[in-house]
Amino acid sequence: MRLGILGGSFDPVHYGHLLLAESAREQCQLDQVWLLPAAVPPHKQDRQLTPAEHRLAMLELAVAGEPALSICRYEVDRGGVNYTFETLGMIKSQQPDSELFFLLGADMLHDLPNWREPSRICQLAILVVVARPGVGQPDYSLLSAITTPERIELMRRHQIVMPQIGISSSDLRRRVAERRSIRFQTPRAVEEYIRAHGLYQHV
Repeated sequence: MRLGILGGSFDPVHYGHLLLAESAREQCQLDQVWLLPAAVPPHKQDRQLTPAEHRLAMLELAVAGEPALSICRYEVDRGGVNYTFETLGMIKSQQPDSELFFLLGADMLHDLPNWREPSRICQLAILVVVARPGVGQPDYSLLSAITTPERIELMRRHQIVMPQIGISSSDLRRRVAERRSIRFQTPRAVEEYIRAHGLYQHV
């Protein structure tokens, strides 16, 4: 199986996340894409995330009826700070016959050499990079110290082209706190969940 992994806070999930997952599924011919919500992202330890139960519930609503999209609860169930190399290693141990593809934005690629065990990440999964609005084209030369030229070329061939969509979770949280519309930026079921549970009332 060709398995894509898309990690994030998903606080809240929005159409940018879903479009990235679908673009990767189609262009990389993936059988499944797993959305992997973090318990405590290593780079966001200074921000209080919405409780995992709410973020998971919104993800469930967002992917309902989409058989190619699933939710991986591993990091949430484990709790605390989880590192990508550990999570990919766990998935690979449970899916030994699967080829893993780790989806990330170009801005994250630039920081990847500073992550925990970046070489191991590049060994466990093919990186699938997508450019985001306002971010330049991916600079794969940054990976030359942590992986092989052959692996970098494989990443280049799997780079994702997707419509640019300037939606962010932080902006959605801000809009909700300011009593502004988030219609058509996240699935309607997620929008209604946010309203019903009084989420994001304060930035």
